[in-house]
Amino acid sequence: MKSIQGKTTRRAPTEPWHSYAWQAQSLLLAYPDEEFEQRLALASRVAATLPDPVARPLLDFTAHAEQTTPADLAATYVATFDHRKRCCLYLTYYAHGDTRKRGTALLRLKQTYAAAGWRLADDELPDHLAVVLEFAATDPATGTRLLTEHRAGLELLRLALNDDDSPWAHVLDSVSATLPALAGDDRAAVLRLAAEGPPEEQVGLDPYASPVFLPDPVVGGPR
Repeated sequence: MKSIQGKTTRRAPTEPWHSYAWQAQSLLLAYPDEEFEQRLALASRVAATLPDPVARPLLDFTAHAEQTTPADLAATYVATFDHRKRCCLYLTYYAHGDTRKRGTALLRLKQTYAAAGWRLADDELPDHLAVVLEFAATDPATGTRLLTEHRAGLELLRLALNDDDSPWAHVLDSVSATLPALAGDDRAAVLRLAAEGPPEEQVGLDPYASPVFLPDPVVGGPR
């Protein structure tokens, strides 16, 4: 249990299969580069071992990806995630927008990873969903906390991808299925975020000192 401003939050229990699910989802949310075919095959094998609500959407995505050329899949990835703020894979953006508070949240995430003995590559931001899921696969208890803290942003991203009929909506549906059902304050947070959107104060990402909240389109997250 953890107390925040007088409230007690429950830490959701994890199952052994959570690590496999989060690793598979992480593989599918990274940019579809020349190694994506191997990641796709691995994710398909893992999905077959997972509970149906988690596995079914993953298999829907892998079936689509297997029938799509790598070039088309990569182009769709860039169009979806690199050019639409409403489909942002960087989780702290939803809560903090492009503000100084987001820089603090990024630093806190990086410190959490470091405390667990985990190191990021220089070209990775710690709040990219693929990175958070990969970390959660290695440290399920802490990973569950991080995913829960960013649940409102996750759900907003999931809804946006479903509205756009994006194939990656299946992956977000699978992520959501690994977490407790939304209730009470969580549901209200999603509705509030959907109505208000992220803060808009343009002050950069100190201490990361980046002038924009997303990498250039050629980067597109972990690759």
